Amino acid sequence: MDARYGFGKTVRLSFADALARVTLALQAEGFGVLTEIDVQATLKKKLGADMPPYRILGACNPALAHRALTAEPSIGVLLPCNVVVREDPSGSVRVEFMDPSAVLDLVDRPEIAQLAGEVRQRLERVMAAL
Repeated sequence: MDARYGFGKTVRLSFADALARVTLALQAEGFGVLTEIDVQATLKKKLGADMPPYRILGACNPALAHRALTAEPSIGVLLPCNVVVREDPSGSVRVEFMDPSAVLDLVDRPEIAQLAGEVRQRLERVMAAL
């Protein structure tokens, strides 16, 4: 996935190992995981639908979030940075990142654009560490 709204890669890890590694790599870049949505379990419970493992991690770097919120208080509707760890039907595991530049460019302020670039660089380092 290298879309206008995100980027990612296929990893040679099990789903559980990819989830653990991405969490550690996020921590190394100053991000914590505020939320974890188990999409597979939720869709099974609510719809009876089966699907491969799929998690959405809501990652936040407090210092960067504080800078963003100070510059633009309403920017909270665009936070946190979502990271997806999913297994596709073939069994391959993908780790995908929301592109903060794609989302934060909606604000159209130079200081937010600079911040988005910093966040993207950190997330690219997380991806490279996998």
